Amino acid sequence: MPLPWTSPRCARVVRGALALLVAVLTVHARAQAPAASAPAQPLLRLIVPFTPGTGIDLIARTVGPKLSERLGRSVVVDNRAGASGNIGTEAVVRAAPNGQTLLVSVNTLVMNRSLYPKLPFDPVRDLTPVSLTSWGQLLLVTHPGSGLKTASELLAAARARPGRLNYASPGVGTPHHLSMELLKSSAGVFITHIPYRGSAPAVTDLLGGQVDAMFLPIHVALPHVRSGRLVALALGSDRRHALLPQVPTLAQANSGNLNVDMWYGIFAPPGTAPEFVARLNRELKDILALPDVRAAFETQGMDPASSTPEEFRRLVEQDAARWAQVIRTQNITAE
Repeated sequence: MPLPWTSPRCARVVRGALALLVAVLTVHARAQAPAASAPAQPLLRLIVPFTPGTGIDLIARTVGPKLSERLGRSVVVDNRAGASGNIGTEAVVRAAPNGQTLLVSVNTLVMNRSLYPKLPFDPVRDLTPVSLTSWGQLLLVTHPGSGLKTASELLAAARARPGRLNYASPGVGTPHHLSMELLKSSAGVFITHIPYRGSAPAVTDLLGGQVDAMFLPIHVALPHVRSGRLVALALGSDRRHALLPQVPTLAQANSGNLNVDMWYGIFAPPGTAPEFVARLNRELKDILALPDVRAAFETQGMDPASSTPEEFRRLVEQDAARWAQVIRTQNITAE
């Protein structure tokens, strides 16, 4: 006689109980297991085409952490200096438009378009403007030994002694160089250009009286002006600056109605999705309005500013045309 628990009915009951037990244990195990983490967002690289410590680098390192918080992804600054910024710029032009690479640059970008006509890319057409980030002002300075007190005195001396005065710049094609060439062209004077390899040696010789004048960013010139080692002649802007309210603009100094302000901004590779550009633009606008960001910029003589991508595009195109004309008129070459 078969045992009760070996009957077909009993076997079905046992199998059902086992299946229920397995289901209960599976649900419990899933409930105890840690939730699967969301896939990591790809790294966002901010390429700075100049060395650390520059105004552009400051912008990237101030904005980067804020952008990281808002996008929920890691953001790193990648300095790729060389060839007047062309190496880092080309890296972004050639980058995939996948939202993982951005360029933080300055108006040197548009100057290079005319200075280096053999570039294998167009720095204006081959980048996607995202947003303006700030403006920087250039200060026209001299050393105390020159005896010059105003910009108009500098231009008068240049007219009286053509070619006898000289000026320094950190190199051919820098905003410092082209700003002085624009002033020379506007005033109809000749002042000899002495290019250096960077700002430090140029400033050293200016302080020592080996050169007569120079355009310098406010934050570079400010400590020397305050110590009396440099004399501020005029500001190359439309309005005076809060850090040096006593210094007139070029127009106020009767030296030409010129504005040689430097713009800074962020670009994406060509073909970047408009939706991503718009998202970046919104986030940057909010970041640039933060008090700590504004304070960080202003201590370096930069004024935070934002724009729509289209407004930034128009600014870039107009500035490219302006500096192209200066480069042609003054017959400036960098190659």
